Amino acid sequence: MCLAIPALIRTIEGKEAEADMGGISRRISLWLTPEAKVGDYVLIHTGYAISTLDQGEAEETLRLFEEIGRAMGEAA
Repeated sequence: MCLAIPALIRTIEGKEAEADMGGISRRISLWLTPEAKVGDYVLIHTGYAISTLDQGEAEETLRLFEEIGRAMGEAA
C-alpha cells in the first residue's frame, strides 16, 4: 500500500516547490502536476506532487491522520 500526504504549496521555483505538511516544510517536485500553483493543496508521494486536491478534502485527510496518530498513541 502506498501513502500520499496532502501538502500546501508555499512557493514555486521552476518545477520545484516548497510545501507545508502540518508544519513540516519539504521541497517537492511538480513535474507530474504542472498545473499546481502557490496556495494549492497537492498529494505528495515519494517527493512528487501526484495530484491537486481541494482545500476541504485536504483538511479532512489531515484531520483523519491526526486522529489516527492520537489513537495509536493511546494504544501504546
